[in-house]
Amino acid sequence: MAGTKERAWLDVAPRAGGGLWRLPLLRVSGAAPGPRLAVLGAVHGDEYDGPEVIHHVFEQVDAGALRGELLMVPVCNVAAYEAAQRLNPIDGANLARVFPGRPNGTLTERFAHAITEHVIRGSAALIDLHSAGLAYNLPTLGGYTHSDSALHRANRALAEAFDAPILWAHPAPIPPGRSLSAADALGVPSMYTEAAGGGRVSAETLARFTQGVFNVLRHLGMLAGAPQRAGQPLRLIGDGNLDRVIDAPCAGHFRAEVRLLDHVRAGQRLGAIYDLTGALLTPVHADAPGVVILLRAMHRVHAGDGLVHLTQVQAQGEANTP
Repeated sequence: MAGTKERAWLDVAPRAGGGLWRLPLLRVSGAAPGPRLAVLGAVHGDEYDGPEVIHHVFEQVDAGALRGELLMVPVCNVAAYEAAQRLNPIDGANLARVFPGRPNGTLTERFAHAITEHVIRGSAALIDLHSAGLAYNLPTLGGYTHSDSALHRANRALAEAFDAPILWAHPAPIPPGRSLSAADALGVPSMYTEAAGGGRVSAETLARFTQGVFNVLRHLGMLAGAPQRAGQPLRLIGDGNLDRVIDAPCAGHFRAEVRLLDHVRAGQRLGAIYDLTGALLTPVHADAPGVVILLRAMHRVHAGDGLVHLTQVQAQGEANTP
């Protein structure tokens, strides 16, 4: 129905103890025809910025002024969200690594399949709202896949319109299993966001990301007016694969000696791991020069836990290349 807002549920799979696993849907149907924007939140269950932003957008958007459809999933990983953890406790899987999913697969694969088929497919654009979760810290940024293809030029335009203070370009191809790789396979322009996390949603992030979604609605012609720009972003470039980080070589208490967005040189000491008496176990050094984009926030670490991810500043010529 045109010019309306709807709260609904999408059935995904039966629960072991009875009832159903369902995805929450927020749908805003505009008063005039137009494209569809899809927005996802809480693909990881300990990331709360997405749900908060989506709820605020749903409350604030004027359905009568909208062209097309705004379709949002505030919590994509319901099982992980209920457990207040990153991964799905039912099958131990990472929803952000199993897209496009399978209709008869594990619970996580079924969530991914439902989102791919009912939300991403047929959309004009996708925004996947992430944050650093409980264990890490990230700066506020917008990320997108970067190449000279028409689809990836549309990705960049989407991220530019969103207007995060940092834009992180990732040279194609997209690693498999992501919501963005599912969108890419369907020809849907896409971007994602990151923010500090820590189990909290700052007023600044909430305002910035809410405005970002409205900027994309204007960019797509779904709302009147032009996107509102706050200034020139810091432009970074790297593969964006946060599965590849500088890992803890042993268990202990990690103390960082650098800050987010610090420029570090190869071999520079980034921090150290101590035992519970405070005795040094091992220093941690940069394996290459770069900019600190992800930093461990939780001091307790196990061997193999990620500590730091480094990326690069985008050169002026790269920044001007679509």
